[in-house]
Amino acid sequence: MTTTYAYAASDAQSKLAPFEFQRRDVREHDVQMEVLFCGVCHSDLHQARNEWKNTMYPVVPGHEIVGRVTKVGPDVSKYKVGDLVGVGCLVDSCRTCTSCQEGLEQYCENGFVGTYNGNDRQTGAVTYGGYSTQLVVDEDFVLRVPENLDPAGVAPLLCAGITLYSPLRTWGAGPGKKVGIVGLGGLGHMGVKLAHAMGAHVVLFTTSPSKIEDAKRLGADEVVISKDAAQMEAHLNSFDLIVNTVAAPHDLNPFISLLKRDGTLTLVGAPEHDHPSPQVFNLIMKRRRLAGSLIGGIAETQEMLDFCGKHGITSDIEMISMHQINDAYERMLKSDVKYRFVIDLDSLRK
Repeated sequence: MTTTYAYAASDAQSKLAPFEFQRRDVREHDVQMEVLFCGVCHSDLHQARNEWKNTMYPVVPGHEIVGRVTKVGPDVSKYKVGDLVGVGCLVDSCRTCTSCQEGLEQYCENGFVGTYNGNDRQTGAVTYGGYSTQLVVDEDFVLRVPENLDPAGVAPLLCAGITLYSPLRTWGAGPGKKVGIVGLGGLGHMGVKLAHAMGAHVVLFTTSPSKIEDAKRLGADEVVISKDAAQMEAHLNSFDLIVNTVAAPHDLNPFISLLKRDGTLTLVGAPEHDHPSPQVFNLIMKRRRLAGSLIGGIAETQEMLDFCGKHGITSDIEMISMHQINDAYERMLKSDVKYRFVIDLDSLRK
């Protein structure tokens, strides 16, 4: 067992505060890492405040993790001490169901184990995440980080990056395809970058005219102010794919109307309450699809990291120290970050 320093929420009302616990000793296939950087996802706030009604306290959030390997178990073959590695939202799954066998561990039919607020499959112990100085994870759920990328900027790729990469790949974003991204936040800005790198014609939808310039800097070919009916109407029946990153309930019908026949609107934003139900005929009359997508499996996440390494893609980040996390949560609620907070864990070690 190894003493680990972290920040945790003790209940839904309390702020995150210093917390000390013991990480398990490495098992045969485990990798132990020193956490260097951890991204701050909106899911962390949902869990810390029990907005999804499933939090097990105390909770140590964090599932966008980059670190250096400090120790490996005797049967580890994929990593060695000193490797730069990442861990995303998953640290285990049943590995035997159809989804796991197909490399889609995020859809494990027996329930994947979350990097935090999950239960270890061997001991039942609650998992603690990346707002901590070190991590111990089975090598099959560890990812190799491209050495040419800034490791702090890589951290958000482990959730925000793969959350957008997976639907873009699944529904064929690429040359000759018109792809929309709804919302320019932590998820949306990654969608713009990735879809642009894939060669698609990228349109960013936002309610904020102030984001037009930045969206184009990130790779958007066009920007549509979604509350402007005339701008929306100009794009009717023209999109192959729209990925909606907005994590607040809203009317989906205006975006469904922008899809061409057989086009897909994919939801990746996770609101506290459901969106209003869309109009059925808006889907039926053009065989349009309303779909959802959840992060990615381990193989696809590695594919995403390699793609980002090839194209020089990282998240746009604002670095914070660990003691700034509660202020960061309040700013995140106001969308006051471009575009992802990342914690420097050296600030906690010090």
